[in-house]
Amino acid sequence: MSTESIDGAELLNEVEQFHRRFNVFPQEAAYVAVALWDAHAHLLDCFDSTPRLAFLSPEPGSGKTRALEIAETLVPQPMTAVNASAAALFRSVSSGEGKPTILFDEIDTVFGPKAGDNEELRGFLNAGHRRTGVTYRCIGDGGQQSVVAFPSYCAVAVAGLGSLPDTILSRSVIIRMRRRARNEHVEPFRARVHEAEGHKLRDRLATWAEHARGIVMGAWPEMPEDVTDRPADVWEPLLAVADAAGGDWPERARAACVTLVTASRANDKGSIGVRLLTDLRDHVMTGIDRLPTVAILDRLNSMDDAPWADLNGKPLDNRRLSKMLAEYMSADNEPITSRNIKTGASVLKGYYAADLHDAWQRYCPPPPESPLPPLPDPENTV
Repeated sequence: MSTESIDGAELLNEVEQFHRRFNVFPQEAAYVAVALWDAHAHLLDCFDSTPRLAFLSPEPGSGKTRALEIAETLVPQPMTAVNASAAALFRSVSSGEGKPTILFDEIDTVFGPKAGDNEELRGFLNAGHRRTGVTYRCIGDGGQQSVVAFPSYCAVAVAGLGSLPDTILSRSVIIRMRRRARNEHVEPFRARVHEAEGHKLRDRLATWAEHARGIVMGAWPEMPEDVTDRPADVWEPLLAVADAAGGDWPERARAACVTLVTASRANDKGSIGVRLLTDLRDHVMTGIDRLPTVAILDRLNSMDDAPWADLNGKPLDNRRLSKMLAEYMSADNEPITSRNIKTGASVLKGYYAADLHDAWQRYCPPPPESPLPPLPDPENTV
């Protein structure tokens, strides 16, 4: 088939429709992102990085595995994995027999609360996000060992319950799946019938990718406003594919990018330290320039949807609060510490918004349509 005869936009429409037949995604943006991810896997060597595709849900039966099965029919050299070791994965990627697309189901069994840290696999997934990423291992016996760098760059899609380590989430396009409602219907997937249909689309994607390679290689797609840093790294390959396909895909891709990046920020509580800073800003010290520690702890520990009342079985206390905030710096480049606050005839230890303000600006997500607490009058500082 001539590459010129393949309309990239129409082909992506067909890939999207193929997913729609068997998957119910939570947002329209998800269909756009997944179709672009399928296509980008055929152009992997054109990019400096590859986004991980993460299908996550709080409960089983939400369609995550089916989403991986459909992607499996569309991507080059799919390698399905459940509980695969890091060694098996990086050796498969560096074997020289063609770069696999890894589809890792039940990832919660690897990174879930009962699974341990699995730093080796986490390191592999993080390193393989970049084209220059390698995994170092010692090869040989006894004193004859040598350090060997195994290339780790490959496309990876995962599915699982709950969440993932922050380092992987930040490198991912996140699709938060949910169970189908009674009025949501999909076509039953029959492998013997539908795999062949997916493979035909896969072959056409591969043919189109060869034609699009010259367009995508070295492209610098325009990013939507406010999509910078790591989210820009994640979405750059997908936007490059959309631009190469043409039609309405460049516009749809950027709309999907904004929607999913915004959603990931809303769901991202960050580290426990960033969560503390954010809760202090948005729920504890809103419109207040200073507050005694005892009042801060009372407000934090009374928040129903926050972790502060049960940190490893104990509520947040003065010592832990002090230790956590001391990790961050004030505008004066000094650790954030408690200071004296006059309350009537007494003096209590507490925290000032002025000391927290710089950390709020540097680490916290944008506030929910409210300004940062005002800076206090230095004349009233004790």
